[in-house]
Amino acid sequence: MIQPAAKPSSPCNKTCILDAASGLCEGCGRTRNEIALWGSMTEPQRRAVMAGLNERLRRAFPNRVAP
Repeated sequence: MIQPAAKPSSPCNKTCILDAASGLCEGCGRTRNEIALWGSMTEPQRRAVMAGLNERLRRAFPNRVAP
């Protein structure tokens, strides 16, 4: 039996607001370029980007309350 391909991982939380000062999405922490290329990235590339997103968000928005 063939199993369907797993859905690609994504940090998107549907809060898509690009911050002009940092260039990051305020919801997930990705850059505009990373968002655009996400579908063509390999799973290891996606995971490598996702590994640094929390730190990016923390540095870009230090006064933000974490969910």
